[in-house]
Amino acid sequence: MRCAIYGAGAMGTVLGAYIARAGKEIDLINRNEKHIAALKEKGATITGTVHFTQKVNALLPSQMKGEYDVILLMTKQRYNAEIVQFLKKYLKEDGAICTCQNGLPEPKIADCIGADRTLGCAIAWGATFHGEGVSELTSDPGALTFSLGALGAGNHLADVKELLETMGQVTIEKNFIGARWSKLLINSAFSGLSTVTGATFGEVSKNRASRRVAQRIIKECIDVAKAAKIRVEPVQGHKIDTLFDYKGWLKRAVSFALIPVAMKKHAKLISSMLQDLRAGKQCEIDFINGVVCEYGKKYGVPTPFNQMTVDLVHAIEEGKRVIDFANIYSYDDLFQKS
Repeated sequence: MRCAIYGAGAMGTVLGAYIARAGKEIDLINRNEKHIAALKEKGATITGTVHFTQKVNALLPSQMKGEYDVILLMTKQRYNAEIVQFLKKYLKEDGAICTCQNGLPEPKIADCIGADRTLGCAIAWGATFHGEGVSELTSDPGALTFSLGALGAGNHLADVKELLETMGQVTIEKNFIGARWSKLLINSAFSGLSTVTGATFGEVSKNRASRRVAQRIIKECIDVAKAAKIRVEPVQGHKIDTLFDYKGWLKRAVSFALIPVAMKKHAKLISSMLQDLRAGKQCEIDFINGVVCEYGKKYGVPTPFNQMTVDLVHAIEEGKRVIDFANIYSYDDLFQKS
């Protein structure tokens, strides 16, 4: 079986190193020539909460040949239309693309290659790219989990599960959209605010001002999911929609207190969107908090805190704002209105 990771950057390098260390063949593909050269020469160096170097098979997109049974897609979602079309010619007729991206990318990928060849994976850990063969795992090694699902028949679902199990625990989700929404909820709150403030997930969850905003973003995500009749799946055994939903003051206080506890194993993470902005690139905010806003409009649920996050990130992209923790006070007026 031929397998590849397309977009072997921060998380793809870590995952590829784990898969190769387990003795499985996989190609790590990336457009970054210096990164690929370093991977070929020195192997993948994984730092952070683990430390090891692993020999890997790395190549540029221009060096791809033949067809693959499985391609794990780990690029930015902004470029999916052209990337999936490009990968289509390298995918076997009974092959599968498994998107490991944030948001809800599966339906549009299925439009290009078919539902049976479309798998999705929500990843509950994070990494930071340092370039030239080095990637930092920023999550606790005990919190390396994957939620895997299929839109159609699920070509190679078992094979993808076996690949991912070389790194962590894999759950095959029958309610895959619900699992996706769980990850979207977390990303909207913590990736979004990490991007706006420049802080880690742990710093966002500990500071009372940013935690207050995160709590509102989470609540909007839960309210939208309810309206859309999406059953939010547990994350690492915890029913986050139950834990963080509230009506009265007591449940609100409990959910507020639980936020730093929930983020303890992921406290060192920073958003990949923040990494993009710092590198002068546009990020995926429209595919994360923006998706919540899109669904909110469709189902008549207000999402002002998610929308403010989208607006702040776009302002940073346009040079009208800078990444700064003081951005958290831009949400103050929303509290007065709600």
